[in-house]
Amino acid sequence: MSKNKIQEKLKKIKMLILDVDGVMTDGRIIMDSEGRETKNFYVRDGHGLVMIQRYGIQVAILTGRTSAVVDHRARDLKITEVYQGALNKKEVFNRILQKNNLTPVVIAYMGDDIVDIPVLKLAGFSAAVADATDLVKKTVDYVTVNRGGQGAVREICDMLLVAQNHWTEVAKRYDFTELI
Repeated sequence: MSKNKIQEKLKKIKMLILDVDGVMTDGRIIMDSEGRETKNFYVRDGHGLVMIQRYGIQVAILTGRTSAVVDHRARDLKITEVYQGALNKKEVFNRILQKNNLTPVVIAYMGDDIVDIPVLKLAGFSAAVADATDLVKKTVDYVTVNRGGQGAVREICDMLLVAQNHWTEVAKRYDFTELI
């Protein structure tokens, strides 16, 4: 897809919906001998999510697994729409749309595995992380340069800020002049 078409799609986005394992994290699930789970989240991805929320883009989490770690990270990032244990992501996606009175064209969705394909096909803008499965990469509008849990989410956040003409304001806030 051309850069201009991607920009046009990104201009319309009002909500970014993210899978967790393999997108917000590197996909590894670490459990100790007591069954306690930990996940590694990339701090710059989190800052990107904070920035887009500052400019009115909502963020939601949609994951097939259930983990208390995800609830903690969501609270930390002030993400209030968290849907865990979603065995049918397409069904939950439609509920998110209905709840927020949104249409698919204003949704960006980011995934990494075949369970994400039904939602990727519906979203107005779809993205896959660099290390997503090949089938997912063939389905989406954009494949990130960065891997899941290693800057892929931030990459999409920055693209949204640029497409929606917020980057100059971001530059002023953080006292830099470089445009991307």
